[in-house]
Amino acid sequence: MEFTTLQIVWFVLVAVLFVGYFVLEGFDFGVGMLLPFLAKDEKERRVMINTIGPVWDGNEVWILVAGGAMFAAFPEWYATLFSGFYLPLLLILVGLIVRGVAFEYRGKREDPAWRRRWDAAIIVGSALPALLWGVAFGNIVAGVPLDADHEYVGGFFTLLNPFALLAGVVTVTLFVTHGAIFIALKTVGDIRGRARRFAGRVGVVAAVALLGFAAWYGFAHSNTPLTWVTTAVAALALVGGLMANALGREGWAFLGTAVTIAATVATLFLGLFPAVMPSTIDPAFTLHIGNASSAAYTLSIMTVAAAIFTPIVLLYQGWTYWVFRKRIGVQHMPDPVPAPREAEA
Repeated sequence: MEFTTLQIVWFVLVAVLFVGYFVLEGFDFGVGMLLPFLAKDEKERRVMINTIGPVWDGNEVWILVAGGAMFAAFPEWYATLFSGFYLPLLLILVGLIVRGVAFEYRGKREDPAWRRRWDAAIIVGSALPALLWGVAFGNIVAGVPLDADHEYVGGFFTLLNPFALLAGVVTVTLFVTHGAIFIALKTVGDIRGRARRFAGRVGVVAAVALLGFAAWYGFAHSNTPLTWVTTAVAALALVGGLMANALGREGWAFLGTAVTIAATVATLFLGLFPAVMPSTIDPAFTLHIGNASSAAYTLSIMTVAAAIFTPIVLLYQGWTYWVFRKRIGVQHMPDPVPAPREAEA
């Protein structure tokens, strides 16, 4: 089976977009999930939220671009995925919306009950997508029941199989570890130490889950030896990141978890290629980059547009991280403004 260069290029670009999304949005999810575990009071909760405040919405752009690239480059893949995985993808979208609203609204009132409710929204809106993204990708790489028309013929509970649920555990624990190290990297004071200690503990759980998933995937679903190379890179990077975290080298630790997530996503796409959604009913029904892609002319126009605008977006996002690179602590959080008292009669 032969594929054109542009089909391969856009498969790689979609993979790169998902790598960027999971690496960047991963620590956002981790920070949100850690809100009840690391912060001891309102000021520390504000410190945690402010570590991702300037960047979280920019990080979400990666998934918008990834979805747009799938829609334009591989419309059949997009249609099958978003129809068959409608409910989990809808829940992911709801979680992202609720979390975004919570970031904006939790500080609108100086009311502890108000803030607790929005904090709960941040936690759920971070944990739900983190889990369901793992479940979704676990099903994609393992294969789903597709018929001859490339229609998903399973149900919602078909997606909740042990392999996919283990993938969800991997994404949740990796993102929590990634987020804890990011908090340690971006903060000073007591919260920094708590984040480092928590990252060390949950990192061990993430390592066990990742190794179990990698072994299952490698022996049961992967079709290329190269995935063992990227799996080894992911494992070594996670071990190195946890060691750097224990030594207080948060920058190297964050690089380690970032490489772990990137190598894990790369492993999934390498094992998937050239398929984009394998069929468990009949291999002849499998969607691959050949029968799922747009016409060559469309891919050519998209390639030119991507070559022009991608460097601009990367430069802008890099500049944003550079501007907000300094650490913050409770001393940088202003005291709450008391509500004005009503005038006495």
